[in-house]
This record gives sequence, structure tokens and C-alpha cells, in this order.
Amino acid sequence: MTRTVMVHNLVAVAAIAIVSVGLSGCDYWPPALQTQIEQLQSELQNATMEKAQLQNQLASISKTKDDLQAQVNDLSKASQDKSTMIASLQNSLTAAQGRLAKSATVSTPKASTVKPSTKVPTKKKAPAKATSKR
Repeated sequence: MTRTVMVHNLVAVAAIAIVSVGLSGCDYWPPALQTQIEQLQSELQNATMEKAQLQNQLASISKTKDDLQAQVNDLSKASQDKSTMIASLQNSLTAAQGRLAKSATVSTPKASTVKPSTKVPTKKKAPAKATSKR
């Protein structure tokens, strides 16, 4: 019986040792695994730097886009104002041409209804003789 108790105790100690090693993990990293971990950390660091650079570029491009959009909006407003002004000037020109046409048609019939007076034939004057004094 003592032997069975000793075997049970030995099995219990071995089980506790295996469980404790399994729960605590292993602190040994093979050199190839350490190299791979360092390489992955380096790649992660590079990717993080690239991400920061791209975010800065994105922010810069977004600011430029906003500035250009503001310029487009200003130019669109100016274009609309100029179009309105052009339309107004065209309407004024059309109205002025209409008034000019009316005044021309009103003046033309009066001029044609007036009868010209009889013309008296004009005498041709003889050319003056050149006198030279010598």
C-alpha cells in the first residue's frame, strides 16, 4: 500500500508540475523566431510611419481641395453676376435699338412728305482769270 501511495503522490506531483509549466508558458524563443518577430516589428513600425505620412498628405490634399472648391464657388458666383449684368445690358441695348428704330421711322415719313421747293437753275461762274503781276 505504501507503494501505491507513493505512486499516487508521484503522479500528483508530476501532474501539478505539468499543469504549472503549461499555465506559465515557455520563456524560451528560438533565434529564428526572434528574428522573425524583430522583422515583423520593423515592418509594423515602417507601416505606421507610412500611414502617418499618408494621413498628412491626405490632410494637405483635403485642405487644397477645400481651397480650390472655395475658389470655384467664388468664380461661379462672379460668373453668374456677370451673366446677369450681360443680360441686363443686352435688354438695355435692345430697348435702345428699338427706340432708335422708332425715332428713325418717325423722322423718315416727315422728311419724305415735305416737298422740295422748285430749284432755280444755278449759273455757272466763269473761272476767274489769273492775273500775274510781273
